[in-house]
Amino acid sequence: MKIALCSSFVPFVNGGYRNIVEWLELALQGAGHEVERVYLPEVDAPELLFKQMAAFRFVDLAAADRIICFRPQSHLIRHPHKIIWFIHHLRPFYDLWDSEYRGFPADSAHRGIRDALRTADTAALHEAKKVFSNSQVVSDRLRRYNDIDSEPLYPPVLGAERFHHRTMNDEIVCICRIEHHKRQHLLIESLKYCRTPVRLRLCGAASDSDYVGALARTAEEAGVADRVALDHRWISQEEKIDHLADCLAAAYVPVDEDSYGYPTLEAAHAAKPILTTTDSGGPLEFVLNDINGLITEPQPEAVALAMDRLYTDKEASRRMGLNANARIGELKIDWAHVLQRLLA
Repeated sequence: MKIALCSSFVPFVNGGYRNIVEWLELALQGAGHEVERVYLPEVDAPELLFKQMAAFRFVDLAAADRIICFRPQSHLIRHPHKIIWFIHHLRPFYDLWDSEYRGFPADSAHRGIRDALRTADTAALHEAKKVFSNSQVVSDRLRRYNDIDSEPLYPPVLGAERFHHRTMNDEIVCICRIEHHKRQHLLIESLKYCRTPVRLRLCGAASDSDYVGALARTAEEAGVADRVALDHRWISQEEKIDHLADCLAAAYVPVDEDSYGYPTLEAAHAAKPILTTTDSGGPLEFVLNDINGLITEPQPEAVALAMDRLYTDKEASRRMGLNANARIGELKIDWAHVLQRLLA
């Protein structure tokens, strides 16, 4: 079958949104399909939004037997057999409209853009033969904002067999983009309340160097800089595997994340417990409190208690890590299941 994988991308910004496309491409090719990857650039600038949407609308992929669309606004592409694996809305115009992350005024002009965008999205989503989401959180948003039913289909990682458990040191690691909404600052602020010598390792690139500087200052002011390793870059896959093999636990504490996030899944493949918060969104579909990780209120004192518990009760941490690994099978997070659903 000839399959086109369609998505948008932010130039020079990597992340899980590219992985889901490129890893699916490899899985489809391994199953004998002919695959084309189709990317168009997209930036979240209101004044450019509809020009970018028009570009997707004029894409001609008639040569494909089916297309699979991911990141917005790729679902605007026309095709008689369009499948959508929806990973998020343009969130400032949806669930982040009333938050600090909107980034523009809620005036009449922007409300008009919001309403027109939602109308166009809804019409394009209704064209699809089938709509999947990457989490129940996103499925709930599709139902709420677009009146669209969708099936959660959890994205696996590539080469999951490379992740493994080797030991448990004194580090809690957080490996993801370093961004304010990922809340690395919450982890650093929590460390000063810890009663144990637990350490923190933060790895990832950032689009805002000011936030990286703020993290370093926070660690200094809290007196915990000697216990925080801040690696501001995309670490190699080998480094990531090593960090997860040896760490005590993994932390992923975003604000209302779209899915469980690859940091959660990678930690589970390494049989490590996951620390998250009650408002993290998608990770709460994977993490079960005191079973395969710890869920705490998003306050530094509460997070510190959880970090101390992971450090002091290594046997419980080991048990939760094993349960995190088992959770992968419970949720059918594997490429065979993904291909079976997308190609049905």
